[in-house]
Amino acid sequence: MKSFFHFLTEAKESQAAMQAHKLGYKGDGHGGWLDRSGKVVARTEKGKLKYIDGRQPKGSEEPASQRQSGAVPSAQTTQAPPAPAPQPQVAPGQAPEEQPAEELPPLTVVFGRFNPPTVGHEKLLKSAKRIAAGGDVKIYPSRSQDPKKNPLDANTKVSYMKKMFPEFEENIINDEEMRTIFNVLVTANEDGYTNVNIVVGSDRQAEFENLAQKYNGDLYNFDLIRVVSAGVRDADAEGVEGMSASKMRKAVVDDDFNSFRRGTPKTLDDAETKALFNAVRQGMGVKKAKLKKESFELWEIAPKYDIKNLRENYVKGMIFRIGDKVQNLNTGLIGEVMRRGTNHLICVTEEGYMFKSWIKDVMEYTEVKMDRMYRTPGKPNTLVGTAGYLKYAFEQTPGSKSGKENLQPGGKAFLNFINKYRKSKVRA
Repeated sequence: MKSFFHFLTEAKESQAAMQAHKLGYKGDGHGGWLDRSGKVVARTEKGKLKYIDGRQPKGSEEPASQRQSGAVPSAQTTQAPPAPAPQPQVAPGQAPEEQPAEELPPLTVVFGRFNPPTVGHEKLLKSAKRIAAGGDVKIYPSRSQDPKKNPLDANTKVSYMKKMFPEFEENIINDEEMRTIFNVLVTANEDGYTNVNIVVGSDRQAEFENLAQKYNGDLYNFDLIRVVSAGVRDADAEGVEGMSASKMRKAVVDDDFNSFRRGTPKTLDDAETKALFNAVRQGMGVKKAKLKKESFELWEIAPKYDIKNLRENYVKGMIFRIGDKVQNLNTGLIGEVMRRGTNHLICVTEEGYMFKSWIKDVMEYTEVKMDRMYRTPGKPNTLVGTAGYLKYAFEQTPGSKSGKENLQPGGKAFLNFINKYRKSKVRA
């Protein structure tokens, strides 16, 4: 059975392919399309046909639908088409030699949480730019959000990243479809890239290497995938080398603005840094007056600084049990726990793709418990089975009230909705 990713890829490719075939183009197997003379005239980008010179060719390459429509040609189209390029002489029985398509330079990608962004992330982005050596660089912040390890929503996170790292403002991509490293690689492949660099921290290099290579030829097809380390990180070091989002979240819990300020670049002034500090605090769901009392345990918000208690809760079966749904914080992959190791998990996604995660790099996947009517401004919660979806359904139902007491099972609006359904069923 085809995977969900295969289905998406085929659907997007078919749109460009159908258009190209109507024009008489031939694919080169790498996202490029050649005309009858063997010249590359278009490429597949994001599932659509994009012409090299920015406009559709005329004359002999005109779409068949226009040639057969019988419409009176315009003054431009009535002119004699340019003479075709001379074809090379080919011996009888010998196939003509195809002109190789021009390959795009390697794409360099960064996929990470950035929750919150820090001066350490700036070093990561500069490493990516150096590795790209003039090629394209695309930075994808993950979409994960939870109070413990991902307090900032994606839109807020991207907004601060562009302020903190103005050099990379055009490279930071806010795309809600890019939820996992698989989404990023599939899209890059569809856009015609044949080689890709994935830049990560040294502690995550092996994980990304194994995962990206494992599914090359299945979800995507690259000639070369390089997973490159941005440098060794030392959690105990001072300054940029030791700065991490975990330290920043801990500073918020400790109500230590000065430590938090040291983790942000100078491009962010004190007022903006204070706003970021408060945004992280709000995302963690704690109030300043009750911060100490309501704060999470250290192993929950910054597990690598409290491995002992993290593992103790894991061994006792308090977290990450067989059958639980978890999300890998590094790759964005969501899967069900199938096996528990001493300090790692083996998980499988709904599409059947397996991945391994250290217990410090996962979180419980709680999106299905969302009770907000809107996930982000203008985007309703459509997750069936959640309180948020119920609220949105009532909001869209004429005559219903969206008051909290009415939305609970047994509430007036809830019962009216059920009774209305029963009456309509009896009449039928």
